[in-house]
Amino acid sequence: MASFVERIVGAAKLRSATYEEVEHDTSAMGQAIAIVIMSSIAAAFGGRIHTGAGDLVRSTLLALVSWFVWAALTFLIGTKLLATRGTHATWGELLRTTGFAASPGLLRIFGVVPFTTSFIFFVTSVWMLMAFVVAVQEALDFRNIWRAVAVCFVGWLIYVASGIFVY
Repeated sequence: MASFVERIVGAAKLRSATYEEVEHDTSAMGQAIAIVIMSSIAAAFGGRIHTGAGDLVRSTLLALVSWFVWAALTFLIGTKLLATRGTHATWGELLRTTGFAASPGLLRIFGVVPFTTSFIFFVTSVWMLMAFVVAVQEALDFRNIWRAVAVCFVGWLIYVASGIFVY
């Protein structure tokens, strides 16, 4: 079994084996949550939006809720709407793998470097999306990456559309 740091690196490198390992390790939920929290903190400091402890706590809670909601949508779409014969996943498996998909977000801390923030946030956002697709492919046991892309895209559309009405 890989160490926590090795898992973070493997997830960031989009290694299927890392996501498969995390999927089956029921004790990795704490690690997945920690990555989402650390990624949120990295974004707060990297984007220089940290104005106080309250703001940091709010942004971290928002990151956790956002992850949870998008993962829930992805789980429902992937296991009900776009499932294949080989699709098998539990809610925990999907949460663990998608939590690790936030690993590239740790690099957002480097947004503190003047004139790099937008570039770093763009690159890490795309990277995290690619990691999320790999995580979904592994958690839902899809043979085809395009099915995972479709599940993530539909979930994202619903998530964004619902967000428009919430705010």
